[in-house]
Amino acid sequence: MRHLVLAALAIVATSVVEAQEPRLEGRFDPATSAVVNQLIDSARASRLPIEPIVDKALEGAAKRAPAERIVAALRTLAAGLRSARAALGPRASEGDIVAGAGAIRAGTPVETLTRIKRVRGNAALSVPLAVLSDLVARGVPVDTAANVILHLAQSGASDADYTGLERGVARDIGAGAPPGAAAAIRARVVAADGAGAAGPPAGVPGKGPGEPKGRIPDRP
Repeated sequence: MRHLVLAALAIVATSVVEAQEPRLEGRFDPATSAVVNQLIDSARASRLPIEPIVDKALEGAAKRAPAERIVAALRTLAAGLRSARAALGPRASEGDIVAGAGAIRAGTPVETLTRIKRVRGNAALSVPLAVLSDLVARGVPVDTAANVILHLAQSGASDADYTGLERGVARDIGAGAPPGAAAAIRARVVAADGAGAAGPPAGVPGKGPGEPKGRIPDRP
């Protein structure tokens, strides 16, 4: 009986070694390594992107973070990826899922991701969602940032429009403009340029008198 138990343990140990992510080999103690690899295997089985999980694990190992913090961070990240994929649909690309998880981590409601997806149709979402996360990181309130991205999506904005908005908001904030106002006004001008008489989203002011169409002001 003892020989059977030892043989079974040997088989389990071999399976664990074979399932290990090569880039994480030797980075953690055996118990932590088993949990980390289990999380990666689960994500892979669910057809979720595993690169963000591996990168986060490597980051935690490089910073010598406590094992429990690393595992907690990976669980949160995996949950965010699952939520993003559920919101964006089973055909969402890895880039869209990763950007969606970042937006969720920034505080964006899952329902907002679904609305953006519905408006954008089959167009890629990685750029709009990445810009949404960047706006929140720069201090734009989540609701305002989400309204801005939705409004641009409704106006048929291109990826270049989103990145242009991002750069403009960064400049405006650097010049002293309140983050929310900077994002709202920039979005109003970009959307008007692309959609003519499109109305502003909730909380987004119209263009001021004398402001020429087709030009984003240096400061709101």
